[in-house]
Amino acid sequence: MRDEATEVSVRVAALKADWHLNAVRESSVRRFLLGFLTGSVGVLIVWITVFGRPLLASGQTLHYVKTPDVTNGEKIYNGGCIACHGANGKGASPANTVFKRPDTFPDFTDCAGTTPEPNGNWKAVIVHGGPSRGLSQIMPAFGDLLTDDEINDVIAYMRGFCKNVHYYPLGELNLPRALVTEKAFPENEIVISTAASASGAPTWTTDVIDERTIIDARTQLETDVPVNYADQAHNWTEGLGDITLGLKREMFSSLRTGSILSLQGGILLPTGDRKRGFGAGTTQFEPFAAFDQLFKENTFLQTQLGADLPVDTSVAPRSMFWRATVGQALAPDHMLGRLFSPMVEFLAVRDFRPGASTDWDVLPEMQITVSRRQHVRVGFGVREPFTNTSGRTPQVLFYLLWDRADGKLWEGWR
Repeated sequence: MRDEATEVSVRVAALKADWHLNAVRESSVRRFLLGFLTGSVGVLIVWITVFGRPLLASGQTLHYVKTPDVTNGEKIYNGGCIACHGANGKGASPANTVFKRPDTFPDFTDCAGTTPEPNGNWKAVIVHGGPSRGLSQIMPAFGDLLTDDEINDVIAYMRGFCKNVHYYPLGELNLPRALVTEKAFPENEIVISTAASASGAPTWTTDVIDERTIIDARTQLETDVPVNYADQAHNWTEGLGDITLGLKREMFSSLRTGSILSLQGGILLPTGDRKRGFGAGTTQFEPFAAFDQLFKENTFLQTQLGADLPVDTSVAPRSMFWRATVGQALAPDHMLGRLFSPMVEFLAVRDFRPGASTDWDVLPEMQITVSRRQHVRVGFGVREPFTNTSGRTPQVLFYLLWDRADGKLWEGWR
C-alpha cells in the first residue's frame, strides 16, 4: 500500500511539475511574442519615419513642395471640371450633362460631407479616376494630364466651395482608430469589436458600436452594446453586458498645429448580469477627455483620460483610467494607396482607494484599410498585462469598422 501511495504521490508531483513547466513555457512564449510584436511595431514606426519615405510614404496628410495656388486652381477647374461639377461645386445641371448622376456624385458645398475627407482622398480620385476608390467610372483620371502641383492647386480651390470649413474638424485629424483608446474626432461609423482571452477558460466579448454625429459635425452620439460569451465551469453561457450611451463634443481642432480635443460624458446602464461577470451591477458614469496630436511626418499620438464612477460604490469601485497610443500612418503610391497604421497602446487603470496599485497593459496592433474606398477597415492586436498580472489574462482583439458616411458596406470594393 505504501509503495502504491508513494507511486501515486510521485506521479502527482510529476504532473504538477509538468503543468508548472508548461505554464512557464506558455507565459514565456506569450511574453516573447508580445515583445516581438511591440518591438516590430516600434521599429517599423521609427524606420519608416526616418529612413523609409521613398519606399512607403505617409498617407494621413499630404506634404507640398510649394503652397497650392488657389488662383491657378480656379483656372484649371473652369477649364476641365466645371462641365460636370458646375460653377458653384454643387454639380452641373442634369439638362446640360450626358450622364446619369450617380449616388456618390459630390456636392462640394456640403461642409459636413466634405470636411471629414482628407485631401489625399480627393487627390487619389483626381489622379487615378473614380474606380480607383470604388466610385463611378464617369470620373476620369487626370494623373497624366495635370502635374502634381496643378492637382494640389485645384483641390485648394475646390475646398473653397465649403464656406464653413473652419467650423468643422478637418479629415486629416481623423486619425486611425485604436483598439481601446478612444479618439477625439467625431465619427459616423459602425464598429464590431471583439476581445477574446488568450489563455485560461475561453471568454470573449463582442461590442456593437454605433457612432453618429448629431446636431452638427462636432457632436457625436455613441451607443455600445456588448455581448458576452464565457465557459464557466465547462458550461457555455452568454448574455448582454452593460450598455453604454455617450455624448462627445469636439472642443478645439487645428490642422496648423495638428491638434484636436474632445470631451465625452457616458453612462453605463446595469444591463449585464453581475453574478456571471457580465456587468458591474450598478449604473456608472464615465466622463473623459480625448486629445490627439498629428505630427509633421504623420506620426500621431492619441491620449485619453477619464474615470468610471459607479452610483453604488459597495458593488463596484470608483476608478480612473489613462490611455496613450503612438502610431504612424503609411501608404504606398505617393500617399494615395492602401493605408497601413501600426500602433502601440499603453493602458492604465487605478481604483480610487488608499494603497491601490495601477494595472498597466501594453497593446501592439495594426489597422489596415480593406476596401478600395477605404471606408471599411480592420484592426487587430494582442493586449498583455504588464503589472499586477495575477488573475489578468492576455487578450486577442479585433475589429471591423465601416464608415457609413462614405457609402454602403457592400459598395466601394471594386
